[in-house]
Amino acid sequence: MAITLVNPNGLPRIGAYRQMSIATGTRLVLVAGQVAWDAEGATVGVGDLAAQVERCYLNVGTALAEAGGTFADVARLTVYVVDWTSEKMPQFLAGVERAARHLGGTPVPPGTLVGVAALDVPEHLVEVEATAVLD
Repeated sequence: MAITLVNPNGLPRIGAYRQMSIATGTRLVLVAGQVAWDAEGATVGVGDLAAQVERCYLNVGTALAEAGGTFADVARLTVYVVDWTSEKMPQFLAGVERAARHLGGTPVPPGTLVGVAALDVPEHLVEVEATAVLD
């Protein structure tokens, strides 16, 4: 495995989340920000943050599979959420948990969640981009 997820001493431990990834692989895979589009380009889960988070993570998983990878190869995620407030965290986590059931494990690499005013189209509530390292 090209990625080792760790919590360095002196940094907080937050559930299954890891503060750092150590990459030893040889192929860098950069997945563009994925929104809640299905394969035909239709928005999934209009108005439903959990459904859109799930679709974004599944789309990242689809892109990784094309490169021969999985979420186990992800070194870092960046998540953009429209009008983010802490009250949205349960919906966000519900979407991640639903995606995890399809992906075969909870995707918890180091990452950053950024609140934004808007995304590419008004119906999109979240966008997820990934950096992966494969052997």
